[in-house]
Amino acid sequence: MADIWLMRHGAYEGHRPGYHAPHEAALTVEGRDQVRRSLPLPMGITAIVTSPVPRARQTATLVSHLTGLPIVATSGLLAEWRAPSIVLGRTVETYPPAYRAWRARRLANPTLRCEDGESLADLHTRARHCTAFLHHTAQRHGRLLAVSHTLLLGVLTHLQEGPAAFTNAARSPWQFAERRLLAMPRPAPPLRRTAW
Repeated sequence: MADIWLMRHGAYEGHRPGYHAPHEAALTVEGRDQVRRSLPLPMGITAIVTSPVPRARQTATLVSHLTGLPIVATSGLLAEWRAPSIVLGRTVETYPPAYRAWRARRLANPTLRCEDGESLADLHTRARHCTAFLHHTAQRHGRLLAVSHTLLLGVLTHLQEGPAAFTNAARSPWQFAERRLLAMPRPAPPLRRTAW
């Protein structure tokens, strides 16, 4: 099976802790410099896949331009966790009461959504589909670089934890332009036949 490298996009306009960036937030000059400093890529990467969100797509395009590697797919499976629109462009101190209430209950009820946001269960399901997509694409194109966002990347690397992976992903965010190898899941042990 081909290796899959995960990479977070570079710094974007308006970034600050606890901030839910609007979809259209673009890379900054600093973000472009972070991407340049992240090179060279690990040996043998032959293709790039990316989230359609502008900051990730711009990161992937810059890597492609600098390395000559093709972008073979842009997929919504790699998009960031879909925060409810009531918090986009806001920071922790300005979160509305509905979002604060959802945050207090989200782990106890992972299927709960806050307005038009994605539930933790929805995110986990999407991450499972994303893993299958990445493995399928790697089979077709070889070693991949997948450019995405900190929460989705964190869930991908903690997938075995179920919807609670969101919490661990939030506690250990990726640095801008950081890369990590996606660990291959261990195959299930073979079933033993028992004589009855």
